Amino acid sequence: MKTMRMLFLSVVLALCAGLSLSAQRRGGGPPAGPPNPFQGQPQAIEQGREIYNQKCTVCHGFDGSAGEMGPALGLEGRRFALQSPSEIFGAIKNGIPATAMPPTPDMPDDDIWKVAAYIQALRGTAIDAPASGNVALGEEVFWGKGECGKCHMIRDKGGIIGPELTSVADIRKTASIVDALTNPAYRVQGDGGAIPRKLEPPNTYQAVRVTLPDGKVIRGVLKNEDSVSLQLLGVDDNRLHLLDRGKVKDVQYERTSLMPRDYKNRLTAEEFQGLVAFLTRQTRKEGKAAQGAGR
Repeated sequence: MKTMRMLFLSVVLALCAGLSLSAQRRGGGPPAGPPNPFQGQPQAIEQGREIYNQKCTVCHGFDGSAGEMGPALGLEGRRFALQSPSEIFGAIKNGIPATAMPPTPDMPDDDIWKVAAYIQALRGTAIDAPASGNVALGEEVFWGKGECGKCHMIRDKGGIIGPELTSVADIRKTASIVDALTNPAYRVQGDGGAIPRKLEPPNTYQAVRVTLPDGKVIRGVLKNEDSVSLQLLGVDDNRLHLLDRGKVKDVQYERTSLMPRDYKNRLTAEEFQGLVAFLTRQTRKEGKAAQGAGR
């Protein structure tokens, strides 16, 4: 019995030593270290963003993007070796052996924790790290100049052509929201993890143009079809059109989305940033939008 206990103790010690060596090689602190005291605090996360952009962008890119010497820290479709708050804290404070990641012995621990909170927020969805900007201006742009409300609904207000956006910040990353506004090749992203960076658009928003016998054209989103009929939601009238295939002149399935992708050209820089700030705060999580509001 004593021999068995000694053997069990030896195995446990070997496992602990192996985990410790693995952590040293990987860099960072222990996976099960202390929680981040600033996790989920919008003001602290914003401070972490500022510290990161001031001190970390020598190697990494601004706002968590890839830099000339360092990788992106919030890239979609990537699994990260250092995930827990203590691992990220340790990597910033102590560096990562055998890599270009240096230690930062002069950075206060509170600042390191704030940067770690910001990095973890980047790996979450938009509501975890809402974009900075004039939220009130962004809301005005959404319902006015941007004409977003013609197709999209927020809290029972707006159009029904496009996806409902009341909780878009809960399910999309900020980069995905920006991409949807600016990138003609945009595809719907997943919510993180090992997924392709670009996915095919959902067929529920297939744009279609139908020409009637009298020459009238109805453009909209295809909702249903079979060999004898089709149904589409009209862009101009928000009405559901039920059409007999035998009584239409032509049906064209458009390859481009109805969603404009040129908002950086349509809007001023301040308006665009405000729109992103507004969208990245659209959540169903109680208290989150209010905490993240402001410039």
